Amino acid sequence: MKINNHTLKIVCILLIVLGVGFVFFSAFEMNKSAETPVVKPVVAKKKVSLPKLFGIQVDSFTVEKKVIQHNEFLSNILGSYQIDPLRIAKLVQKSKPVFNVRKMAAGKPYTLFTYKEDPTKVAYLIYEDTPIDYVVYDLRDTLQVYTGKKDVVTKTESVAGEISSSLYDALQEQGADPVLAIKLAEIYGWAVDFYAIGKGDWFKIQYERQYVDHKPIGAGQIKAAILSHKGKELQAYYFQPDHAEKGFYYDENGNSMKRTFLKAPLKFSRITSRYTKRRLHPVQKIWKAHLGTDYAAPRGTPIIATGSGVVIASSYTSGNGNYVKIKHNNTYTTQYLHMSRRAVRNGQRVEQGQVIGYVGSTGLATGPHVCYRFWKNGRQVDPLRQNFHEAIPLDKKYLAAFKASITSKQEQFAALAVKDHHTLTASNQSIEATDDEETGAL
Repeated sequence: MKINNHTLKIVCILLIVLGVGFVFFSAFEMNKSAETPVVKPVVAKKKVSLPKLFGIQVDSFTVEKKVIQHNEFLSNILGSYQIDPLRIAKLVQKSKPVFNVRKMAAGKPYTLFTYKEDPTKVAYLIYEDTPIDYVVYDLRDTLQVYTGKKDVVTKTESVAGEISSSLYDALQEQGADPVLAIKLAEIYGWAVDFYAIGKGDWFKIQYERQYVDHKPIGAGQIKAAILSHKGKELQAYYFQPDHAEKGFYYDENGNSMKRTFLKAPLKFSRITSRYTKRRLHPVQKIWKAHLGTDYAAPRGTPIIATGSGVVIASSYTSGNGNYVKIKHNNTYTTQYLHMSRRAVRNGQRVEQGQVIGYVGSTGLATGPHVCYRFWKNGRQVDPLRQNFHEAIPLDKKYLAAFKASITSKQEQFAALAVKDHHTLTASNQSIEATDDEETGAL
């Protein structure tokens, strides 16, 4: 093909224009790249949580834990660090509405925060009033005093054991809090003579236990229990039908554990004299009827009302000593004699389990005890021979939920072995924590 001169010129011009354009475009892009900074992805720095103690970061302090000694007070503790007496006085004044420094007791722990650059200078003093509650004395520029609470972890644990001497000792041997004995007495007080619990009886308990700094500080509520006494197994389960109301303990069939009367007016005691028509009186030395039941206990032991009612007598006579008499209804009346002092007044309404007085030996008594008398239809009878079978059943609409709630507890109890102090091993302390736990402050 023949290309004329005119066409050739046009092609050359186009090539020159395209070449110049390419050079300018390349130069422009290079310049743009030089001016635009390269944006690198931002990597978030990981936050490092600094260790805290009593809510205070400890990184810049030296922490020293101590115990208050006999005749040691806030003033001489701080005085030993050359803190001005006037400054200490101001701190004590600021503490008045928060905590009375005079209540600092020997044996209680406290913690000092001193500056690392100057160990003689105190920044904070923290006094631990209870395993949970503490008081912070901030000695920095502006003096401050405030209280705080440690975190409390609540765990659900189970314990089982056989009784060889006492319920209290058996619980201790199994590593549980002995206060559970009192809680059991409150649950089973209607059915079990706790002074008669002895060798061969056993228990299984599921309960809440509180921990602070990984150390147990006490037992909380019992959630379920089985108590075997004289060959009879008694089950108890805590159930709260309505979250707006208080819960109660029920047996495995949904019947309330509570009865009209408790078995005894003392949680822990022993019978020294039973109801009888003929007894040699220990003081008068004559044979006469003893229409009551004597429970021996240390002086000052709380005496409780075995049933709810109204106090119809709170008085003193030469024979009865300090005594209280309660009318429960038109059928039953009870009386409690020989108190060291009374805790209720005439006409007062009392509830079952309420403290009405304290064990003593006033009147015709040779030692500290309470004589418990029981009337039925105006006639004195033996309270230990009375059978109070009436039980308030759970409302039928809650029964299915109750049955469902106790199934897992019954399964756990079935798998929990009863051990006495001879067979207890280090590998199995009969304390089994479940995954049901919550953290918070009491």
